[in-house]
Amino acid sequence: MAAGLSACAVEPPQRDAPPMIGMANPASVYCIEQGGKIEILKGEDGGEYGVCHLPDGTEIEEWTLFYRDHPRQGNATR
Repeated sequence: MAAGLSACAVEPPQRDAPPMIGMANPASVYCIEQGGKIEILKGEDGGEYGVCHLPDGTEIEEWTLFYRDHPRQGNATR
């Protein structure tokens, strides 16, 4: 009987959460929030870049869209 009780006390192995690969690309997230769809293309140099296809038919590079709508504020000089 003691063997039966100890078997009940054994905890099942715990599964680790899957590792996080990285944060989502903010430009891609913004495109999707605007109702767009991302298309990943390859440049002549072999690098990849995303084009956002917006609902109105506009096609724009995803970072160009992001920075157009989120202008960087320059550092103020003192």
